[in-house]
Order: sequence, then structure tokens, then C-alpha cells
Amino acid sequence: QVQLVESGGGLVQAGGSLRLSCAASGRIFSINFMAWYRQGPGVQRELVARITNGGTTNYADSVKGRFTISRDNANNTVYLQMNSLKPEETGVYYCHANIRDRLGYSYMYWGQGTQVTVSL
Repeated sequence: QVQLVESGGGLVQAGGSLRLSCAASGRIFSINFMAWYRQGPGVQRELVARITNGGTTNYADSVKGRFTISRDNANNTVYLQMNSLKPEETGVYYCHANIRDRLGYSYMYWGQGTQVTVSL
């Protein structure tokens, strides 16, 4: 009953910036957390950043100081501002969320992913 739709991916040169967006829609009572994962070529999907309902953030060590995750609670949207991008950060970025419905049940959801390509 919930959809996550990502946008903002694209092609950027090394050192450039992108901002990813993920909008959640459907039967949403509250969002417990939202996160961004990356699936790069030949690597396992890994956590990039996460933000909780209370605003606590977590980042992969490799992106600290360069990436910022934020929320727009009114629109059930999470953003990932990515600065100083590196070629090794190329991959498909997936939005992930734990969302509670009005019956009191929480479920995990994944978006379809948005491609980010960082060129030299």
C-alpha cells in the first residue's frame, strides 16, 4: 500500500554534486526511518545514509562530510545531497523506508532505484 519513488539520479563528473529525492505515498501513518542504499558494480548493496523519525542520521564512513540526508516530513520525502562525488560511488541508489500504517503495523519498503554515474 506504499510506494517509494526515487528521482534525481544522472551522470555527473567526478567532484560534482547530485541531489536524490525519494517520495513515499500511500497508506502512511508515520515513517520510522528512511535510508539510501547503493548497489555498485560487482558489490553488495550497502547502506549509504539513514535518517530516523527523530532526526538521527547515520552515514557510511566513506561519505561522511560529503553527503547529507534530510527529510521533508510534510511531503514524506527524503533527500540525499551528494557532494564531491567519486567514480567508485557509481551505482543504483535505492530508497528504503520503514513505514507504519494506521492499524499500527510497520513494514519495510524499497524503491525501484535511480542510477548515478560518476565519470572521470
